[in-house]
Amino acid sequence: MEQEKLLIGAHTSAAGGVFNALLEGQKIGATTIQLFTSNQKQWKGKEYTQKELDLWAQTLEETGIEKIMSHDSYLINLGAPNPEVLEKSRRAFQEEIKRCHLLGITYMNFHPGAALKEDRQQCLDRIVESLLECEDLVSKGPTMLILESTAGQGSTVGYLFEELGYIVDKVKDRLPVGVCIDTCHSFAAGYDIRTEEGWEKTLKEFDEQVGIEFLKAFHLNDSKKGLGSRVDRHEQIGEGEIGLECFRVLMNHPKTRHLPKYLETPGGPARWVDEIALLLELAKGKSCV
Repeated sequence: MEQEKLLIGAHTSAAGGVFNALLEGQKIGATTIQLFTSNQKQWKGKEYTQKELDLWAQTLEETGIEKIMSHDSYLINLGAPNPEVLEKSRRAFQEEIKRCHLLGITYMNFHPGAALKEDRQQCLDRIVESLLECEDLVSKGPTMLILESTAGQGSTVGYLFEELGYIVDKVKDRLPVGVCIDTCHSFAAGYDIRTEEGWEKTLKEFDEQVGIEFLKAFHLNDSKKGLGSRVDRHEQIGEGEIGLECFRVLMNHPKTRHLPKYLETPGGPARWVDEIALLLELAKGKSCV
């Protein structure tokens, strides 16, 4: 009988070349990774040489890492009310899609956007408009667009499943789209995922508001801040306000066990080795029904 391969990794560093993110993943015992394909704090994106692409392909084959996720630039706001920022955001977003296609990346994760001083509904509609502009481009490669659940800090949208569901519903017939639940963000947004009962309630609500078939991945982070705080502060697994039980449920629940999970905890590679081992140990626990 073939041994089950659980997809667990972290946001690894592409410093010195994107292939290095794969090598760092291998060093920490990851079976999947998330990375920045370009400098996340600059509007102008990186352009790859054929040599870089060949080295990436070779390293990918050697490491066997799967279901790779990119994270787009923190500067991008697809719902920006300022026309200049919106144009820059849309251009940078489309450049990110092109890089993902070149690398054959499975998922492109992005924060939906921020309303700033504008009505939230207007922001959501502008995000939908921004995404639909990418229809032809997205169809040219393998990458799926993945909305990340947010903590609801400031004017950011996407902390409510209802808002994520609105965007998904408007684009799902024209774009490959999914959702990544960030455990810290959703806990800070008010979803109590500390227990099996809490997860059942949360997954039920997600299914009603978005559709469980659109749940594609998780960012795994404990939280420094409490339930409903609307403050995004990541903590080591099991050392924050969420606690270990949340992650035991995720590693065993039939609706979530098989989905790729990416650590974004603050400890870096030295701690990720231990956290990946911990998550694999939790996966041996009592199965959730």
